Amino acid sequence: MFTLDVSWLIDSVFIFALAFLIDLVLGEYPDRIHPTIGIGKIILYLKRKAKNVNPRVEKANGVLMALTIMLVVSFPVFLLLFWLRLSFGSIPYIIAGAVLFKATFAVKGMGQYTNPIAKALKQNDLAEARKWLPYIVRRDPNSLNERQIISAAVESIAESTTDGITAPFFFFALFGVPGAFAYRVVNTLDSMVGYKNVENRNIGWFSANLDTVANYIPARLTAYLMVAASFLLGEDWRESWRILQRDKHKTASPNAGYTISAMAGALNIQLEKQGYYTLGDDHGISPEHISKALRVMTLTAVLFGLVVVVPVLALRIMLWDSSALAVYTPLYL
Repeated sequence: MFTLDVSWLIDSVFIFALAFLIDLVLGEYPDRIHPTIGIGKIILYLKRKAKNVNPRVEKANGVLMALTIMLVVSFPVFLLLFWLRLSFGSIPYIIAGAVLFKATFAVKGMGQYTNPIAKALKQNDLAEARKWLPYIVRRDPNSLNERQIISAAVESIAESTTDGITAPFFFFALFGVPGAFAYRVVNTLDSMVGYKNVENRNIGWFSANLDTVANYIPARLTAYLMVAASFLLGEDWRESWRILQRDKHKTASPNAGYTISAMAGALNIQLEKQGYYTLGDDHGISPEHISKALRVMTLTAVLFGLVVVVPVLALRIMLWDSSALAVYTPLYL
């Protein structure tokens, strides 16, 4: 089993590296073939079926809906990759695994939506900047001034470092490509039904809480690696550490405050969602901070891969190799 396990580890590292490369070169997949769009359609369909006048039944339906979609999405991915590895060997398995895994995270994609905002603001074109804002935040763009638009963009970059990049990485390290897809389902559910309004508070309560639990460890690891990234990039890592410790609990989400405060400190800016939170100290803010935030995000993703993903993959091999199941079951996730 030792040779098999080491080869699996090498395959997994190649999947991770190739998926990252695909992302940096191609960015996001087109909507017509993007799995997340398909996941969203499944959620909308099952949400209609799960609605019920009885709050308890609706909550139970919400649990069943979340678990069903996770299974429907991730299990076929597992079967496909298992079959490819077993029937055709490493190369088709690695290629397919990387192409699929890439769909669960977005590094370059955040720049595709935020760089135009920075460009428009540098040209004093608030109207153009506001056109791009709905792609990354739910705030009314017409109510925001230049400072608030920049803040919203940087906040989105900081928060998306976890739920758009490092959390899928984390679950890939733990459970392979199917695990990354299961996380993408959870995060998509939270973005679509994880609200406390009348329409979603029953059907989405499980999804919202599951997303909070799923992001708990990745958010904290990401924030501290963001401090390290700011050091390597020559940003203010001491301030990143200080603001992280001071402001990490100021958001309603128990997770979002970690990366947003770390980013605010690293860039020496104040990030604010009016009526909800204010993180960091006000030393001025400009469109250039969007580009700086993207650099911090990208290096944080690389560090997460090196410091978290590869060691967790190695640990999985060690634990699997010492288990009785390893005698009978090949590990092809």
